[in-house]
Amino acid sequence: MTMPHLDLPQFDPNIKQRIQQWAVELGFQQAGFTDIDLSRYEERFLIWLSKQFHGQMHYMAAHGSKRYRPQELLPGTLSVISLRMDYLPDTPMQAVLENPHQGYVARYALGRDYHRHIRKRLQALAEKVAAHLGPFGYRAFTDSAPVLEKPLAEKAGLGWIGKHTNLINKNDGSWFFLGEIFTDLPLPPDEPATAHCGTCSACIQVCPTQAIVGPFQLDARRCISYLTIELRGSIPLELRPLMGNRIFGCDDCQLFCPWNKFAKHSKESAFQPRHGLEAPALIGLFNWTEEEFLERTQGSPIRRIGYVCWLRNIAVALGNAPYDEKIINALQKRRHHPSELVREHVDWALEVQSKRRK
Repeated sequence: MTMPHLDLPQFDPNIKQRIQQWAVELGFQQAGFTDIDLSRYEERFLIWLSKQFHGQMHYMAAHGSKRYRPQELLPGTLSVISLRMDYLPDTPMQAVLENPHQGYVARYALGRDYHRHIRKRLQALAEKVAAHLGPFGYRAFTDSAPVLEKPLAEKAGLGWIGKHTNLINKNDGSWFFLGEIFTDLPLPPDEPATAHCGTCSACIQVCPTQAIVGPFQLDARRCISYLTIELRGSIPLELRPLMGNRIFGCDDCQLFCPWNKFAKHSKESAFQPRHGLEAPALIGLFNWTEEEFLERTQGSPIRRIGYVCWLRNIAVALGNAPYDEKIINALQKRRHHPSELVREHVDWALEVQSKRRK
């Protein structure tokens, strides 16, 4: 950041309200403001790392202290504008989870990749501010750098971090993305959000793999989102039966959160389902060729796991389904797949299916 700090009252004492208005016009549901002091979250984060709860997400331990000290990530940062955008499409969820012949894809991944979509909106917001105030220093992020986005959002008043470690908004639930603009503008901070989980432990109780090992403590190594997206190797044997038909991510902790009765469906066309992934037949997905996978996940967050992990995840779901000759036939066709990882999970699924037949 090379721009001189602006004296906000001299330029516009109502700049925060203007930014919030522009944010809504750009499709965000809320914008909040916070300073860069994350000291109260630093110890919690370091303890989480020390317990190895991040598993193979080595990037979480990289970058030194930049993740919880914004001024080290972007020198000159004085304030953070935190924003949220709803993504929940109007699609069946519980019905898909209860149908073992269908695959469940986390609702955030049904449409186009949110990174590029939200980053464009953040950039547009920053440009509106610059057009109004003049040049200033900033950088926009959306799950794209070492940023503690949920603590920043909590401090900015967008919601509180629930017992499942997701952010919850009192009026809108938790089905939303977050984005940040680090800036050298001395924006007065908003009041942090207060917690309202109370004695509720629904998210802890419903987690299929018991990954929420205590209130506000997530062991990612057991989390289905981690297992199906971040993990690139073999899924632990003891966790496979618990995954059910979840083939990309998991929403159970949000699906059963009482606060999500206030959640609103997204109007963003980019987040609407594509290629029938809101309730897809498992065998149909398993039969995709690599070319079909690449074509149908173009511009989708699903693309990042690659074709091999896609087949791995679906093989587990097929193994968890009731016995069906069609499933056996589909699995048999993949027994000699070039990937050892795929072959291992296919063999496991066939073994589980054969036991059900008996």
